Amino acid sequence: MTAEELNKLRSCTKMFMNHVYWFQQSFGLLPNREHLGTSINFLDLQEFRDEFCEELINTIPEWVYSNTKAECILNDLLSEGRSTLNAQSALRQNTFKKFRNSDSRDITLQGQFGELLLFNFLQHFFDAIPLLRKMPITTSTAMERFGADAIHYNYKDGKNLFFLGEAKTYTANYRFNQAIKDAIESILNTYKNHRKEMGLYIYDSFISDELIEIARSYKNGTLKEAEIHLVSIITYSETKTFEKKSEKQIKEEIEKIVADRGAKVERAVFEMIDIGLHPRFNYIIFPVWDLDQLIIQFQNLIGK
Repeated sequence: MTAEELNKLRSCTKMFMNHVYWFQQSFGLLPNREHLGTSINFLDLQEFRDEFCEELINTIPEWVYSNTKAECILNDLLSEGRSTLNAQSALRQNTFKKFRNSDSRDITLQGQFGELLLFNFLQHFFDAIPLLRKMPITTSTAMERFGADAIHYNYKDGKNLFFLGEAKTYTANYRFNQAIKDAIESILNTYKNHRKEMGLYIYDSFISDELIEIARSYKNGTLKEAEIHLVSIITYSETKTFEKKSEKQIKEEIEKIVADRGAKVERAVFEMIDIGLHPRFNYIIFPVWDLDQLIIQFQNLIGK
């Protein structure tokens, strides 16, 4: 597929990303390369917290359905005699129902929050569209935590690029070091074992028909010129406070906090990363103040 064809299949992340502040630096982490720092955006002294959460929720329909599938469902709803607004409302409710459930609400809400972030960030930062997703396992939240949350795809410079993405969300305070360690161990384990676990991944209503053959070829191991990249988004509860004087100063403080956290991570934690993976290893660090309250807000908006 051409870059133009792939671009047409990407979800619209613009409105959500308007409420995300992002920056790049190494953060003292290894591999020593530019990684991504993100946070809820500020305008002047005000955090766009409500807008961030609302626009994240608004990406659920595209997380559940491709544009083609959504159009088919809308047409079916309209054929029932519904108005356009009524059909759109029904479609939105259907997507919320498909947004998976499990027995452990806390784990599920954190997981869903993280997966939506991953869905948007992989497309915005890596131009990588959804290809495969971990099959929902509603009977065991422990089993559900194994394997990549999603596999996204891009085609660039003659190579089929696959992005194994995992989202780790920690609402407990003072967990940054442990979060980094857990994230590295988890994504490396996923990289090592994901070929064995291809049966856990599905391509379904969330991908377009044009990608089905690529997904099938990847699962079957027949695709040529393939390259795997690792992306781990780490959302954690930040506790450091500072006086807010201006938008520029606030954003500089956020960047400094993430860099300070990264510099304090024990170097031994990074030794498990094979040097050959260094150019393909990506962190997305996302500090949130009062993260537990943001998760509750997220829960209320999706009606759980």
